Amino acid sequence: MLLSYKVKNFCSFAEEAEFDLLAPGNRVKNRFPDNYVQTEQGFDILKTAVIIGENAGGKTNFIESLGFLKMLFRDNEVKHSYKSLINVNNLSPEQSDTRQSFDICVLGGSGTIYHYSLEIDKYSIVKERLAYKKTKGDREKEVFSIQRYKLKVNENSVEASLETKISHSKIKDLLSEQKHILTDENIGLVATRLAILGDEHAMEFVDWINNKLNVETRPINYFVYKSMKNEEDDLRIIQDQRFLDILKMVDYSIDKIEVDEEKPFSETKVIRRMADGGTFARELKRDSAGVREFFAWAVQLFKVVYENKIVFADEMDRVINPILSERIVAYVNGKEHRGQFVFSTHNALHLDLRNYMKEQIYFVTKERDNLNSELYSLADFPEVRYETAKIYEFYTKGILGGTAFE
Repeated sequence: MLLSYKVKNFCSFAEEAEFDLLAPGNRVKNRFPDNYVQTEQGFDILKTAVIIGENAGGKTNFIESLGFLKMLFRDNEVKHSYKSLINVNNLSPEQSDTRQSFDICVLGGSGTIYHYSLEIDKYSIVKERLAYKKTKGDREKEVFSIQRYKLKVNENSVEASLETKISHSKIKDLLSEQKHILTDENIGLVATRLAILGDEHAMEFVDWINNKLNVETRPINYFVYKSMKNEEDDLRIIQDQRFLDILKMVDYSIDKIEVDEEKPFSETKVIRRMADGGTFARELKRDSAGVREFFAWAVQLFKVVYENKIVFADEMDRVINPILSERIVAYVNGKEHRGQFVFSTHNALHLDLRNYMKEQIYFVTKERDNLNSELYSLADFPEVRYETAKIYEFYTKGILGGTAFE
């Protein structure tokens, strides 16, 4: 499960954006027993969160920063930032080699807590560190840390020297046998290299990033995107009876589906049962936009509830009825699992302290002066009280930010 995440100098985020999924330490959480998971390590971890803000405020940029971090773990090639993804609002072109930083803390499948940090610029890795601990109160034990202390940029190449610190003698021995792992010409992530070499902590953390973290940000309709990808894993889920139980939330008249294995997101037949007992069927591509969209998102909800995945979804409910959105959150919270579902939205009806703790509601707002984005939680407003606050009213009046300025 995700405990916390920080990112700096990514797209519209110049200053560090902090996000966490930890339930509050006070008695408020007792009002929402289904909204969090109590872990053996001493953490109470939230199952859901919502990110609200104006158009072009930075919601997508924040979620895409996680997608970018995940992408860095795909291979062992040189890692660096990309000019188009660096915040340069207040920089001249000569200063656009700003360092980007990422910091993430997760609870692995074995119950080990991992803390990973990475700093990169347009040339290579600047710093990288992985540490772990067994319980909330333990001190972190370092698996490795590296820091670039010398950089020479030639016309056709970059030479970087790294100062490395490896905690385990076993890993040191492995590295001595694989000297190319940190060569100047090929500075990939040390975490992925150590995972390949068999270090148990690197393996578990990298597996979490690659297989537990799902980041879904698409500029087109989500069901169209899923139709183009047509992944085998999605087909396996759609054929599971539990998927149908999720799908029925969009329309309780749906009785069953006949899955088309070649084109599951367009040719699958949705069969409905009428009040007189009769049925009628039509292909998914001919169904309503809301049903098609929810059919695709239901795959991600399945992964959260039944496979303990952590899903970040950009504008999941853009064509979904607000009542269905609320039903989705209640469904995820009501099931016993160790997955998490975080989504951005323009639906201000989610500003409801009957269903969410303040720690589950985040805002993204754009600063008028410099167009930088800022991320913050409703928990940052101590004056907002559960008993009396009219959050929706506060938001629409601009008191909480996250609305377009004039």
